[in-house]
Amino acid sequence: MQNSETEDPEILLNLLASVGRDGQSSQRVRASEFGIALGLVNSYIKYCVRKGYIKVKRIPAQRYFYFLTPQGFAEKSRLTVLLLSHSLAFFRQARADCSAVFKMAEVRGWRSVALAGASELAEISALCARETGIVITAVVDANFAGERFIDLPVVRSLDAAGPFDGIVVTDRFAPQDGYNAAAAIVGAGRVLVPSLLNVTVPAAQVAA
Repeated sequence: MQNSETEDPEILLNLLASVGRDGQSSQRVRASEFGIALGLVNSYIKYCVRKGYIKVKRIPAQRYFYFLTPQGFAEKSRLTVLLLSHSLAFFRQARADCSAVFKMAEVRGWRSVALAGASELAEISALCARETGIVITAVVDANFAGERFIDLPVVRSLDAAGPFDGIVVTDRFAPQDGYNAAAAIVGAGRVLVPSLLNVTVPAAQVAA
């Protein structure tokens, strides 16, 4: 396996954790569990065997038993801490960016906003909104299955979001598309984006 194929620590952690829980599951079962291709699971297992994280023992009925080595347990712990630290770093950055966005909204005199995208950013934005007194009218997300998200109504289009002064993009998966769609409907001047989303916006609209 090339190094570029092992750059997803979450997949590697999922595999090590899965082997630690159940050494007898097949690669096909693990692929289904992780939501990735069978061939990718096979590649990660080979990588882990070469690195000494996993050992494989053949058992009757042409099956294999996988178990973690001491190095595997150590790597599992390291990846857990790594991903947690990345999550904390993301939260800190997102909190700072969303706070900046809502301060800018206050400066513009906005009293209400709609959030474009049901995600962790929407949750953080809701916290920041409370600090400013700005009301969130709805979360706009055509792909969200439920009717409420963090106690906010979820609607499928901006038309259903009720009257609002502006929009904050909180879609982590397709933020540029979300920004473009919102700006096309209400104008770029009424759309703000947390800077960590790396969306290309008119210079005057960037929320730093």
